[in-house]
Amino acid sequence: MGSTSESTEVSSPDAGRAGADVADETFPAADLASGGDRVLVGIVTRPHGIRGEVKVDVLSDVEDRFAPGRELLVVGEGQSPRRVRIATSRPQRGGAVVRFEDCQNRDQAEALRGCRLEVSRSEVPTAPPGLYYHFDLIGCRCVDAEHGELGEVTAVLEDGGGDLLEVERSGKTLLVPFVEAFLESVDVAGKQIRLQLPPGLIETCESKF
Repeated sequence: MGSTSESTEVSSPDAGRAGADVADETFPAADLASGGDRVLVGIVTRPHGIRGEVKVDVLSDVEDRFAPGRELLVVGEGQSPRRVRIATSRPQRGGAVVRFEDCQNRDQAEALRGCRLEVSRSEVPTAPPGLYYHFDLIGCRCVDAEHGELGEVTAVLEDGGGDLLEVERSGKTLLVPFVEAFLESVDVAGKQIRLQLPPGLIETCESKF
């Protein structure tokens, strides 16, 4: 089974800019095609110190996702997932320093470098009303009131001013601001986002290549 990502667990627009919130546990790209049942919550970037700790790039907005006692799936390249329990954890520079119960030294920590940390999709909390997980938006068809079918969402990007839907259409890429002003409806179950885009936005925001 595949996975996606918990980060872009819930995204929210700027307070000064009307928008729809997007959530943050993330589906790994490899799992999207198979409708994966796991969600990416972090990536081990490197060992930290000599006592088995690792630095983790956290991709989850769930407050206690990396709390001691929580269990995660470790997935290495070409390996089957294995379950691990967090022994200790502390935040550090936008990520976390984590030690798993079965990781006691730097060599064991080094073996985790680059591994994905995942959870079952059933462990991802339900997004509050008006909020959407990025992995729920990826794969949705975008339909504009005037221009009709625009394409499929392949990614949700954060540009500092709000979220952008990356929509693939006819070999080109269209970046659509995910804001309430442009939204008619979001049907996660039906994988469809209905939009009412302002004149000129498609021509301005579509790649030329």
